Amino acid sequence: MANPVIAQVLRGIRIESVHRGALAVVDADGTLVHARGDVDALAFPRSSLKLMQALPLVESGAADALDFDNKQMAAACASHSSSQMHVQVVGDMLQKAGVHEGDLQCGAHWPVYSTTDVVAMAQRGEKPNRIHNNCSGKHAGFLCTCKHSGIAVDNYIDPQNPLQREVRALVGDLCGAVIGDDHCGLDGCSAPTFAVRIVGMANAHARLGTGQGLAAGRADAAKRLLAACMVEPQMVADHGRYCTMLMQAAPGRLFAKTGAEGFYAASLPEKGLGIALKCDDGATRAAEVTMAAVLAQLLGETDPAYEALVTLSRQDVRDWNKNTVGEVRAVID
Repeated sequence: MANPVIAQVLRGIRIESVHRGALAVVDADGTLVHARGDVDALAFPRSSLKLMQALPLVESGAADALDFDNKQMAAACASHSSSQMHVQVVGDMLQKAGVHEGDLQCGAHWPVYSTTDVVAMAQRGEKPNRIHNNCSGKHAGFLCTCKHSGIAVDNYIDPQNPLQREVRALVGDLCGAVIGDDHCGLDGCSAPTFAVRIVGMANAHARLGTGQGLAAGRADAAKRLLAACMVEPQMVADHGRYCTMLMQAAPGRLFAKTGAEGFYAASLPEKGLGIALKCDDGATRAAEVTMAAVLAQLLGETDPAYEALVTLSRQDVRDWNKNTVGEVRAVID
């Protein structure tokens, strides 16, 4: 059966289109608190995996040895906007480890979230390079971990590299699955990525947020990375982007991370809950408003963050004259 509608697009007062998907809310014990749609379905979380992919950076001792601050640890979990701020922080990470921009293997692209940054670069006669990739912080984290641990850096994103084998194993452990070769793929930045059950991804974020069921070192690493992202939410995405705005709505209380193709994951440590959702058609707009609505309902109407999250559960649809002509809104209860 088809997944239920989780978001609607209205033009005027009429529904113009709908987005279907599945979402799961799970506690650290693995109890399914709420589900809509096929939450046992496999999906690629894409960039929603970045918190897990950054765990070895802290667990290995690399982050401490290189004296990384919160901005640098948050950048390792980020899908940033390639602003000057982000590029500077990633550059500092590389410099501390004694590696170079040319060692990054994520590919190059223009800043994708800010035309202002694109225009500024063009006016300066600059061309994008690998450090402008929105995943450059993740790749810098990989490089720094390898350099600190004596692992080869020239093939750091090869699926058979010891670091990537470690990441594959820990993602499987956190999501409650053994990740077979048929569940592996490559992300847009060429790093390995893995298909997991939506419910497993939710459980992983509940465990990461609470430390429950994790070894002491992993629980500490998760706590530090989550804290860094919540203290520096602008590093995880950027001002005006949903990951940043969701975390700013409830400062220090929630972690949220988007993934490509309509995936979203979040952790509510104070509630002991993890959330994961996937929009069937890959629509980011639907995943964003739905995650905001889920977080609002989980925190409740009396919570100080409720109104801000409810506001984020709707997006205006505008015409070219910037008139509001409709909205994208979440459809959950």
